[in-house]
Amino acid sequence: MRIARYEVAGVDQLGAVRDGEILPLPERVGVLDLLAMSPTEREDLELGQPVAMSEARLLSPVEPVTIRDFVTFEEHVEGAVKAVVGGGGEVTPEWYEIPTFYFTNPHAITGPFDDIPVPPGCGLFDFELEVAAVIGGPGRDLTPEEAEDRIAGYTIFNDWSARDLQGHEMRIGLGPAKGKDTANTLGPWIVTADELEPYRRDGRLHLEMTVSVNGEKIGDDTLANMAWSFEELAAYASRGTWVCPGDVLGSGTCGRGCLAELWGRAGRREPPPLKVGDVVTMAVEGIGEISNRVVEGTEPVAVPRARPAGYRRKR
Repeated sequence: MRIARYEVAGVDQLGAVRDGEILPLPERVGVLDLLAMSPTEREDLELGQPVAMSEARLLSPVEPVTIRDFVTFEEHVEGAVKAVVGGGGEVTPEWYEIPTFYFTNPHAITGPFDDIPVPPGCGLFDFELEVAAVIGGPGRDLTPEEAEDRIAGYTIFNDWSARDLQGHEMRIGLGPAKGKDTANTLGPWIVTADELEPYRRDGRLHLEMTVSVNGEKIGDDTLANMAWSFEELAAYASRGTWVCPGDVLGSGTCGRGCLAELWGRAGRREPPPLKVGDVVTMAVEGIGEISNRVVEGTEPVAVPRARPAGYRRKR
């Protein structure tokens, strides 16, 4: 099933996408209910009269409880480290030891065709082409085999990035903050895990991924190049804690899936950073396509520099 959240006449609804139309689902059924169901239970649901895609505004298919964004593509790391963090671009040995992630903002979720404002104070705006797994069942300290049953489906994920803000704040020694805080796009719908099984080979989903700006292809990769599978990511995420229905696990940016990686490889900012009016389109085989226009943002509200400590103790 392809699960879509959509708006018609100002009312949010839930439906199944088939043959270019949306079939409304029963009002009593929520997204988390659907994610927890078996494929048979979902197929047995009574569907309403079709709604034309042109009559609906697609929303983010899920309102995430949490978003863990991993970094699992070696090719991306090689180029992006040099562009964002600096140095020679070598992949740190620790990257190979654990599937690292950071928590990003579930309140910054946008729909698959919404306009995206430039973050306040950003001069180097960028996109990141990813796929995200959506958790359907709770679990703690899972094995990868157990985690497989908790993954309900997959969607496209654009982790929009303010590279100048990100590079500035990461010199402090923490992960990204305002560099990743303005927008996270999910969509166009959730494709349930059973529908993507035909693409699975050698424990990976072989899905072709492409990103273009204003109709010109910028990069492409295959999801099969993930260094860890989504089942392994979910198992690691559950180590010592819970993963719960509605949690989102990002794959991290695929190879050549963002501008910063290309800047790091070329040693110059080509292609240029995103500007107002640019349209970023992402397509993933077996899932679909999202497309967002960059629009004017707001000016940053001034915050003063740090105040020196006035009451230091003698040590």
